[in-house]
Amino acid sequence: MSVEGVDLDDLKRRMQGALSVLKTEFAGLRTGRASSSMLDPITVEAYGQSMPINQVATISVPEPRMLAVQVWDKTMVSAVDKAIRESNLGLNPVVDGLLLRLPIPELNQERRQEMVKVAHKYAEQARVAIRHVRRDGMDAAKKAEKDGDISQDDSRVASDEVQKLTDQMIGEVDAMLEKKEQEISQV
Repeated sequence: MSVEGVDLDDLKRRMQGALSVLKTEFAGLRTGRASSSMLDPITVEAYGQSMPINQVATISVPEPRMLAVQVWDKTMVSAVDKAIRESNLGLNPVVDGLLLRLPIPELNQERRQEMVKVAHKYAEQARVAIRHVRRDGMDAAKKAEKDGDISQDDSRVASDEVQKLTDQMIGEVDAMLEKKEQEISQV
């Protein structure tokens, strides 16, 4: 959909990009349960370059509180071990040949509060990204009005539509944050 002077579909696509980044970051935030997506943000120094962990190993969840990382190349075991330890996820791998077992410790209340703060930081970054897209949309409407492509009323309608889209997307961010907070706080 396009309002005079502003491509709302493009703005919506860009705002949804910010939401998908937030979803990815939330997936990496640890709750009390094991999830293979917890390790997604980890990169390993492999073969002279930085690679995502899932490109050098298979990640599985054999138990609710355990992750298993099956490394494909035995020369990479120490690099994967080091990357996991340095990831600030609070995980200590137990190396067993090519297999690394990652017990997921219980979250204490202090750690839960830290995780909620991190979730709030991620959500605020998403809100800021959405507001940047809104600013671009508002600027496009003002420029079109200034250039004489659209009337002042059309510019106001376009600005209102952009604001409505922004409010909707920020509402989605808030809903995702609330859900993640409940997930983290759940004992």
